[in-house]
Amino acid sequence: MNQAYSQTTIGSLKLLDTVKSELIAYFRHLGQRVERHAYAIPEDKFWEKPFPFGNSLGHLILHLTGNLNHYVGSGIAGTGYVRNRTLEFTDTNRYPREQTLQRFREALDLVVRTIENMDEPAMLRSVTFPDKHPINTQFGLVMVCAAHMNNHIGQMAWLVQAFGYHTGEPPVW
Repeated sequence: MNQAYSQTTIGSLKLLDTVKSELIAYFRHLGQRVERHAYAIPEDKFWEKPFPFGNSLGHLILHLTGNLNHYVGSGIAGTGYVRNRTLEFTDTNRYPREQTLQRFREALDLVVRTIENMDEPAMLRSVTFPDKHPINTQFGLVMVCAAHMNNHIGQMAWLVQAFGYHTGEPPVW
């Protein structure tokens, strides 16, 4: 019985390590894609909207930064970050592209550190956000944040194309 427990524990640790390393690799991959889109257009287009609806690339990056700081930073890592979601889409400041990307990188680094520090109980811990439905665990919240980033990267691709540029990246899937 002791040996079976040891094998189960070892298997569980291998799975946890694999989940963590895959999540980290995917967040880093998504971060690189955000940067490729941000640098694919001239800086003077970074805060422009090519359509009468939607967002600028700069505002999408502000939104992703706020999302990661809110859900992973405040919700899991306990940073105390207070989100102003509306401002993520309406901020009239035209921050330099590099400053905006640096804040995004810092949020991404926070996500990576948070995942690295999560053990199995942390992954399985219940989340308390009122808008978390149907997610129940911190693992689920991290997973949804990755999906959310991927969704907005798709929007970024359309914005880059609308301005007549491209990232040069091959189809990802």
